[in-house]
Amino acid sequence: MSTFGSLFDGAMLPYGGGGGGKPLFTSPALSLALQTNMEAQRDGNGTAVPGVVATKELDEIDSRSGSDHLDGLSADDLEPPSGNPRKRKKRYHRHTPHQIQELEALFKECPHPDEKQRAELSKRLCLENRQVKFWFQNRRTQMKTQMERHENTLLRQDNDKLRAENMSIREAMRNPLCNHCGGPAMLGEISLEEQHLRMENARLKEELTRVCALAGKLLGKPISSMSGAPLALPMPNSSLDLAVGTNGFATSLPALNDYPNNASSPLGTVITPARGGVDKSLERSMLLELALATTDELVKMAQMEEPLWIPCLEGGKETLNYEEYLRGFNRCIGVKPVGFMSEATRETGVVIINSMALVETLMDSARWSEMFSCVIASATTTEVLSSGMGGSRNGALQLMRAELQVLSPLVPIRDVNFLRFCKQLAEGCWVIVDASIDGIRENSSALADNMKCRRLPSGCLVQDLPNGYCKVTWVEHAEYEEAAVHQLYRPILRSGLALGAHRWLATLQRQCECLAILMSSSAPSTDNTTITASGRRSMLKLAQRMTDNFCAGVCASSAHKWSKLVGAGNVGEDVKVMTRQSVDEPGEPPGVVLSAATSVWVPVAPQRLFDFLRDERLRSEWDILSNGGPMQEMAHIAKGQHHGNSVSLLRASAVSSNQSSMLILQETCTDPSGSMVVYAPVDIPAMHLVMSGGDSTYVALLPSGFAILPDGSGAGACGGSSTGGDGESKVGASGSLLTVAFQILVNSQPTAKLTVESVETVNNLISCTIQKIKAALNCDV
Repeated sequence: MSTFGSLFDGAMLPYGGGGGGKPLFTSPALSLALQTNMEAQRDGNGTAVPGVVATKELDEIDSRSGSDHLDGLSADDLEPPSGNPRKRKKRYHRHTPHQIQELEALFKECPHPDEKQRAELSKRLCLENRQVKFWFQNRRTQMKTQMERHENTLLRQDNDKLRAENMSIREAMRNPLCNHCGGPAMLGEISLEEQHLRMENARLKEELTRVCALAGKLLGKPISSMSGAPLALPMPNSSLDLAVGTNGFATSLPALNDYPNNASSPLGTVITPARGGVDKSLERSMLLELALATTDELVKMAQMEEPLWIPCLEGGKETLNYEEYLRGFNRCIGVKPVGFMSEATRETGVVIINSMALVETLMDSARWSEMFSCVIASATTTEVLSSGMGGSRNGALQLMRAELQVLSPLVPIRDVNFLRFCKQLAEGCWVIVDASIDGIRENSSALADNMKCRRLPSGCLVQDLPNGYCKVTWVEHAEYEEAAVHQLYRPILRSGLALGAHRWLATLQRQCECLAILMSSSAPSTDNTTITASGRRSMLKLAQRMTDNFCAGVCASSAHKWSKLVGAGNVGEDVKVMTRQSVDEPGEPPGVVLSAATSVWVPVAPQRLFDFLRDERLRSEWDILSNGGPMQEMAHIAKGQHHGNSVSLLRASAVSSNQSSMLILQETCTDPSGSMVVYAPVDIPAMHLVMSGGDSTYVALLPSGFAILPDGSGAGACGGSSTGGDGESKVGASGSLLTVAFQILVNSQPTAKLTVESVETVNNLISCTIQKIKAALNCDV
């Protein structure tokens, strides 16, 4: 759950001692595309202009990526020495890789450090203050020149395109056509306007002929395009309604799924599956239509109030008025499949991050899944249709695939293929929208059997605030097959508390607060033992890997090599048992690993259950690893203002004098949408290495723990009607949905076969743990 490092390269996080001005750029991908040499400005005497590094020095700095820098370089240092005006003395200082790494890290956070930050950095890196100062000056100059050169390159490309287009028009005008016979005509016979119309008419005829040929090939019979016979394609009754809303987007586009295969859309494009040979340009135009329509819908849903959104009586929430929604919006991706349940939620909050950094995170699949690791099992970008305009994300359009998860084996993973579009509405105001593309690229007959979920226009509206934070309005709209969901989890899914806007925004706020604290120089420290800054980073990376592996063991996404066991031993139907073979994989012990998970309802409030499970003093009441006594907290790293967000290192008491104590790494995290307690036994020498700043990649651990969600009973008025059943009778009262999961090494030989006794042992461990928890909380066992 702890996220740091690659998430916010170039972001300004205004927390604690984060520094002064805004960064020169916020897109990490921008600097990777700049690979040209820089030119220096000089005066008439050949002396470098003050504040600008000479050409040779900049070329050397560029080629070394900042590894070599002039030692405290300034204008005075470049003056020619007295006695020989043709020579000048240059003092070079080659920084160590560690110094470069630290300087680059601070530059990404704050390109304009203040005097206090420079003094602290110079002291830590054993450099002079002026060396640090001029290093940042040179680095800023380098970045500014690179950005200007990149913009010039884009302008040159546009100029080349316009020049080529102009030449093609001139060439066409040299061979005009006669208005009557269609043959060659004299230049004076037709006007320039008529010539442009004829060129456009010829282009449209060629396009129509090509479309008819393609449709005829797919239908298996010829289609006449220019003769008297009508086209065999079904045509819509009305033309495209280009009603433009307040944001300038097309607000009334036809539903792409409403047209049968090979049918013509009102834009004149043929909608066919990609596997059938549809032209890439036609597909791109359809996706662009979908992007514009969904963007306008999302902006309206984020801004409109009643009667579209109806306030609920309980909890200050709101629910979508579907009658008003169907009257005001055309369904961009077609009608709702039979048997699917609708889920629509909206949430607004303030997040400790600026809009540019958030946009970069959401448009990068790796950083997006890392930010929402408890919600996203896996995410990939399948195709980038547009990377944006002018070096920014404005107009970025890409196709993505993601597996969305609820941390319970009773809820299947939602596999969605969708389009993500990013648009800048105004200065400091962005919209990022998602919409499923099922039915555009896939065969419609196979789609009905395989599709379990699809996303209607969903995403967020982001607006910068004066204090460096941003206001985020999140809208989540989905349709899913409810039959595959266990009765116990249907109320929380209907209410939107499991995968709705409330959970997305709460997770984003918690993760950004964690990053702000960890990147601040005034981060709180309540460690019982002294841990260096590098030791904190190593320990947090290890905890993040532990939590990610725990989530993977609960839901078993396609990104992880888990094999589900069916009918193994006396295991209940609500217990999911999986296994995998670990062979020479870093961070995992070799052998056969068994994972078992189940979910139960507990008649206890989620906060009380979370406080009980994370308290090391009460651990002996449910954990068999505690040796029957309380545990001692050896180290503690806070990850947020809430005391429940932290990483701890616990030590169990030894049963006898000749038995060594065991260490347990534990991460706890909580927000209004849910909580987690994840832990794993760790080797003592390995943890000493990690706490001293060593690499945590090869520390072997197998995580276990708990995921806690509200049961959804408090949001019943907003989330829809109850469905009844045995599971519903218990959820009538306010309680918690508790997921318990264990990963255990059952055999140290990867090729060994799994035995029934091993499966039953893990199953008994889960049952015993649940019974102890209920008994400790005075619940009915």
